[in-house]
Amino acid sequence: MSNRRKFLKNLGAASIATTLPISHISTSQTVKNKDVIHVGLIGVNGMGWWDLISFLNNKDTKCTALCDVDAGLLKSRAEELETMNGHRPKTFTKHEELLKMKDLDAVIIGTPDHWHCIQMTDACMAGKDVYVEKPIANSIAEAELMVKATRKYNRVVQVGQWQRSDPHWITALEYLNTGALGRIRQVKAWANVNYGRGFEVVPDTEPPHGVDYNRWLGPAIERPFNKNRFHGSFRYFWDYAGGLMTDWGVHMLDMVLLGMNVTAPKSVVAIGGKLAFPNNAAETPDTLTTVYDFGGFSLIWEQFMAMGTSPYLEETGEPGVAFIGEKGILAVNRSSWKVIPIQEDGKYLTEVFPPRKSTINGVELHAKNFYECIKSRKDPNCTIEMGRNAALVAHLGNIAYKTGKKLEWDNHKGIITNSTEANALLKPSYRAPWKLWQVD
Repeated sequence: MSNRRKFLKNLGAASIATTLPISHISTSQTVKNKDVIHVGLIGVNGMGWWDLISFLNNKDTKCTALCDVDAGLLKSRAEELETMNGHRPKTFTKHEELLKMKDLDAVIIGTPDHWHCIQMTDACMAGKDVYVEKPIANSIAEAELMVKATRKYNRVVQVGQWQRSDPHWITALEYLNTGALGRIRQVKAWANVNYGRGFEVVPDTEPPHGVDYNRWLGPAIERPFNKNRFHGSFRYFWDYAGGLMTDWGVHMLDMVLLGMNVTAPKSVVAIGGKLAFPNNAAETPDTLTTVYDFGGFSLIWEQFMAMGTSPYLEETGEPGVAFIGEKGILAVNRSSWKVIPIQEDGKYLTEVFPPRKSTINGVELHAKNFYECIKSRKDPNCTIEMGRNAALVAHLGNIAYKTGKKLEWDNHKGIITNSTEANALLKPSYRAPWKLWQVD
């Protein structure tokens, strides 16, 4: 048994989250010869909706089911689809009921992070292919278990780290891999975003009419309803997400892993806090600097709420990545990429060319790749392992911040070797009756 398998086994109760009975498993299901791919969406707000619309841009696709805890939003989305496509999908408030649909081939998961593991693994058990938003999970243990579920039930799972399907990023990283910049000694990734002001503390209230708030909480700790913890701003509370680090950070850190062809750091240390807005409603830091040691190079992650700057590139408030080499720097974000050459004796050490601009919708290409892989049964552009790796790096950064310690990571064993306190943060604690199911 491998050390990673031992790690998973030692998690005990903290294994794959599920509420579906085994009888729903259908590992032999295939859609190669189907004329139309039927898809369902779990979590119909925000990015989940964008993912669905992008998927439906592929011919021979049809949305047959929607699921959300907000009855009003669910109704309006069903009406939108009926207007667009002349077909009204079935609607559900519980994802388990949606997954019982026998003609459903795939699901898109756009719920808050703390729900991803339960819904994705339930979908795999039910024989559905999955497009799951990033980060794939709200803990490292959940991410590991999602990898196990994908492979155990032989599903196609695309993670929403869509830069991996975007020619803009692919071309930039192809340039990096030519070696024109020489040895890369450091990489910087950042999210110095424009937003973050005015997130004021507000009193708890009753949930909005039509919202099943207990279901929204799911496995998270029970708390009174507060609008700051709902919809998009859930990202700034540890119960449900990990702040900018697991939001923008997962996207940018994923590009670092791809560009440098690595999977995990050796160590990580972080410093920061609520330094700009100490009294606002958020729990997660507005300012953070995290340093990772990958052996052959260092990675520095920076995040600043309400800063609106962009190192090396012109677009203000646009998160990005910079690969710093012996002969120059490659800087890239979603809008553009360019090379900043280093000078020596009055000469540039690498070629100079104008910034390259992005012109293609990467989300649509990512959804198209998912559709094609449902048909071909090949691995998609962003596999569950790639999603796990990006989530791992991000969550390690947050754990280092929470503990205030430099953490040593053993990727072979899947543990933090120098802190019992930090290791305890690798796995979640679920609220009853939600529980984690054991994978053999």
